[in-house]
This record gives sequence, structure tokens and C-alpha cells, in this order.
Amino acid sequence: MTETTESVTWLTQEAYDRLKAELDHMSGEGRTEISKRIEQAREEGDLRENGGYHAAKEEQGKQEARIRQLEQLLRHAKVGEAPAAPEGFVAPGMVVQVRFGGDDDTVTFLLGSREDTGTDLDVYSPQSPLGDAVNGKKVGDSVQYETPSGAKVGVEILGAKPWAS
Repeated sequence: MTETTESVTWLTQEAYDRLKAELDHMSGEGRTEISKRIEQAREEGDLRENGGYHAAKEEQGKQEARIRQLEQLLRHAKVGEAPAAPEGFVAPGMVVQVRFGGDDDTVTFLLGSREDTGTDLDVYSPQSPLGDAVNGKKVGDSVQYETPSGAKVGVEILGAKPWAS
């Protein structure tokens, strides 16, 4: 795959600004707030039996993980519209309609970043098992992918059109 479909996350300006503000808060005020809570809990005495201390440390770990996730996402983000793929070809920024093997029901989703909200559609990342399987394919193709549980699932691509926000 090319850089535009594999390592780049396309975000709207609004999504980028929202994520950047979250990162700035978490890595600034957020770190200060959690450090104060840990220090206050530490002053309560025995750390082995101090529920407030352990809760604050756990929250700190989750916060640091989110900070790393946001830094990685924003480092590889491109702001604007994903390059337009021709209608009928699956690529990030396309609304994709599929039918799972042996099923008459169809599923429609946006292939893109889950961080880029603003749609009622389900959003599948190009790195997800389904997203990876259909990315780069065209309408009429049938592909198989492996679910996290190890099951093989067949899917037929019925439609692919550019997403209009």
C-alpha cells in the first residue's frame, strides 16, 4: 500500500483541532491535576491499602497511554480531504457497502479514522481486519478476512462512493 492508505490518517480540520486540544490539555493541565491527586493520596499514609492512590495511578497510566496514542495519530495525520478515489474503488474517505457471505443483509460504513467524527455511519479504520481486506478493491470483488477470533469471513463489495460530510 502507499503512504496515503496505510500510514496516514486523514482528518478534517475540526477533528484535528479537537484532538490537538485534547492532547494539549492532557499533557499540560491533565498531568498537573493527576500529579496533585497522587500526591494528596500519598499523604494519606500506607500506599498498600490506599484505594485513592491506586485509582489515581491507574488513571495516570490510562492518561499517558492516550497521550501517546494522540501524539502518534497527530504525527501521521493529514488535514483535509483524503485523495479522491474513483467511484467504485475502495479507499479511505469512501462510503462502502458490503454483503457478508451467506447473508442477504448489507452493511454500509465509512472507511476512515474513528477519531474523525461527524457521521452517523459506522467508521472502520483501513487498518482494521475488514478495512484492510476491502481497501484498494473495487465494486464486485469478493474478499476474505480473518476476525480477531480467527474466523474467516467472506465479504462482497457492493458499492463505494466518496463520503460527503
